[in-house]
Amino acid sequence: MMTRRNTLFSLGAVAAAIAGARGLFEPTSAHAAQVFPYTKTDAQWKEMLTSDQHRVLRKAGTEAPYTSPLNKEKRTGTFNCAGCAQALFASTTKFDSGTGWPSFYQPIAKNAVVEDTDTTLGMKRTEVLCSNCGGHLGHVFEDGPQPTGLRYCMNGIAMNFKAA
Repeated sequence: MMTRRNTLFSLGAVAAAIAGARGLFEPTSAHAAQVFPYTKTDAQWKEMLTSDQHRVLRKAGTEAPYTSPLNKEKRTGTFNCAGCAQALFASTTKFDSGTGWPSFYQPIAKNAVVEDTDTTLGMKRTEVLCSNCGGHLGHVFEDGPQPTGLRYCMNGIAMNFKAA
């Protein structure tokens, strides 16, 4: 029997997969005017990132659920921004949320990420950005495990893993 939460995750995953495949998750970002310590021109970002990384990190896109190898990453280490290599999440805070995206209950440091309001697709969500380069990482929700009760639902393509 599907619970309401599982139904919402399933519907969200289907919508994200369809929209991601069609390139629909490329909203104009409200944080585009913010200044971050690590900056590059769009041409420089395109040169250093894959087209999919650019779509996610620089255009606030999303990857299809269950496609990231980081979903299955179980080693001890750090998940870093694929755009600037800033440490974002410790492996000790990673958990299997069943949503298809790598999930964490807290960032590695309070100032590792910044949050912004995202109203794309007719929903109000909290977007999570790298505090160093402003790269779009994913969203945070209030349905995670303790001790925080938060679920940082991140695009695996927006991160790299560095084993300890």
